[in-house]
Amino acid sequence: MSFTAADLTGDRTEQYQQLAAQAEALVAGEPDRVANAANLASLVFHALPELNWVGFYFYDGNELVVGPFQGKPACVRIPIGKGVCGTAAHTGETQLVPDVHAFPGHIACDAETRSEVVIPLVRNGTLVGVFDLDSPKPDRFDDIDKDGLESVARAFLDSLPA
Repeated sequence: MSFTAADLTGDRTEQYQQLAAQAEALVAGEPDRVANAANLASLVFHALPELNWVGFYFYDGNELVVGPFQGKPACVRIPIGKGVCGTAAHTGETQLVPDVHAFPGHIACDAETRSEVVIPLVRNGTLVGVFDLDSPKPDRFDDIDKDGLESVARAFLDSLPA
């Protein structure tokens, strides 16, 4: 399979629609979660500006364990309910954090990170993990990013075997 990511055009909402379509095409027909997470982390990391980390943490039945990512080495294990990733996993709600230093219990895997968005990955009521994006820019993520990245996360979840 050959895949070429196209440059994103238009306003940010249109760019996220294009990114979600690219994500769907990238994972089409591939059921392996590690392969798809690796490719999606790379796609998003290279497509969006002002990011220093994009990746996945998978739930192992006890805690979140780092999966495929782009960026500096990451925290390997995150307890459910701890930090931004653990909070997203615990609540089942996307965490949009304009200033990680103001987030109670933030886990600083990279001291350069200033803002973060974490999308919980839940399929058929079961926690699969989280999709995590970090930025060195404060207040980098907004509701347009949240909605667009949730679409990318859905492409990942839809690629998993039933």
